[in-house]
Amino acid sequence: MAFLRKKREAPRVDLTSMVDVVFLLLIFFMISTTFVESPGIDVKLPESSSQISEKEIQEVKVYLSRSGELSIGKERVTRKELESRLRSYRSRAKEMTFVLLADKEARHGEVVRLMDLAKVNGFGKLAIATEYAKTP
Repeated sequence: MAFLRKKREAPRVDLTSMVDVVFLLLIFFMISTTFVESPGIDVKLPESSSQISEKEIQEVKVYLSRSGELSIGKERVTRKELESRLRSYRSRAKEMTFVLLADKEARHGEVVRLMDLAKVNGFGKLAIATEYAKTP
């Protein structure tokens, strides 16, 4: 009696689970990537040795350029428009954060005026944005 011999199949490596892991890692890194928000005007922030995380939910970001131009978010505004916009936040300003992103070469007087404008309009918190300076 002769037995039929089966042809041996070459060993295969199943890549399905490795592909799944790669896709999960790709999705994880896409979701966890932080996107840098850059203003419409060129602002160079001063450096600081301490860093505070930005986890405030309600905030008003005001940008001040070296030449004195003002922006709320990406929208350029005049000083009068800024004042009226800040007045509109008065009812909930106590819980909000006024984030000032002033160029490091901006006039000190203008920075102080903006800080005072935030206080007059009732903002409970004031944050001055800086870039983290890596100490050697």
